[in-house]
Order: sequence, then C-alpha cells, then structure tokens
Amino acid sequence: MAEILVVEKLTKTFKSGNRSLTVLDDVSFSIEEGSSISIVGPSGSGKTTLLGLCAGLDIASSGTVSLTGIKLNALDEDDRAYVRNQNVGFIFQNFQLLPTLTALENVTVPLELRGEKDFKDKAIELLERVGLGDRMTHYPSQLSGGEQQRVAMARAFITSPKVLFADEPTGNLDEETAEKVQNLLFDLNKQEGTTLIMVTHNLELASFTDRILRLKGGKVISDEKTPVKA
Repeated sequence: MAEILVVEKLTKTFKSGNRSLTVLDDVSFSIEEGSSISIVGPSGSGKTTLLGLCAGLDIASSGTVSLTGIKLNALDEDDRAYVRNQNVGFIFQNFQLLPTLTALENVTVPLELRGEKDFKDKAIELLERVGLGDRMTHYPSQLSGGEQQRVAMARAFITSPKVLFADEPTGNLDEETAEKVQNLLFDLNKQEGTTLIMVTHNLELASFTDRILRLKGGKVISDEKTPVKA
C-alpha cells in the first residue's frame, strides 16, 4: 500500500525570550493508506504538537511532512489550508461544534466551505449512521457530550477524508459513552477506508489501532504493531 503520511527528521523548537524549548526532536515515521496509528506518551511529550505538524496546522523548525504526497513545509498557510480542506478530517476532545448551528448545520460546514451544493442528504445519512437521526435540529447545548462527539464525527467524515486526525476523541466522555464513541469511530473508519492518526492517553483505546507510536521528551521511544484483537 502507498504511504499517505511521511514524517522525516521532524524537530519543533519554541523560543521564549533567550531560551528555546525543543518539543519534538528528530521524529521520523510513515503511515500506509487505510491504516491506523495511535500516538501515546506522557503529558508534555509532544503528542498534540506532532499531530498539528502532520495536519499542516503548524510548520516544523526542521524536517519534512508529506501528506498525500504533498510536502507541507513547502506551502504557505493558505495552500496548507486547501490541502487540509480537500484531504483531512478532524475530531477534537472538546468537540468544537459551532453553538449557534444545529447538529445538521454543524455537519454541513466543511462542504459549505468547499463551495459544494446538495450536501443535505449526505449530512442526514451520516447523522443517522451515528444514531442521531432524531437530533438533527438540536443545538450543541441541547446535546450530551457523547451526542456532541457523534455530531463531530459525522462532520469529520462528510468530506470523505483520506486522513482523519483525532486528538483525545474520548477524553471528555465517561467510560460507557467513550466505548460507544470508540466503536463508532472504528466502524466508520473501516467502512470509509480512512487513514486514522490518533493522539490518546488511553492505552486501551490505542490498542484498537494497527500501531502505537510512543513519545517521551519529544523523541520516538517505540513504534510497534498492536496484537490483532480476537
């Protein structure tokens, strides 16, 4: 299978006054199309920074990121945004739904930004697939945390992304709700053939991906395949 993400010698340093802090240090790995990987490690190990660099939300101090064959560090901010819009979906820990829009309207936002039309049926179908067919006209404040995350999931998949970036997707949910969201995420991912790149502190959740990349102090300390689930 072709490699959809290639990270080479990635280093990210932040300057604060006369001091500099290296958050990522010479990180390299690649991911095949249609596979899944979890990025794990203690707080401050550089997980979310790495995710942001892989998605082109930020640019590394040195090294390269190639996403769908495109070198992100060679692009300006507008071009990186275009690559994301065409290829990437996001799921965040805090849902990031727009409070003034209904569930249905939140799901259609990415396609509206693309300038596409006739997307309502697709949005309805996705909300039905995540079990929210009867909650489409509800606003985020009228939905539980699990329901909000399912809306966010439908929004992430509506563009049929090649790559889905998930940052602690179950981090704000209770155990029972987290398990339902987890199962839904992996089911949708498998059905759509999406490549999943997930940051999580939950090793049980991480064990459902094909690989686990462990960070410590900004460095990769292991990159291992996970045992096949029975």
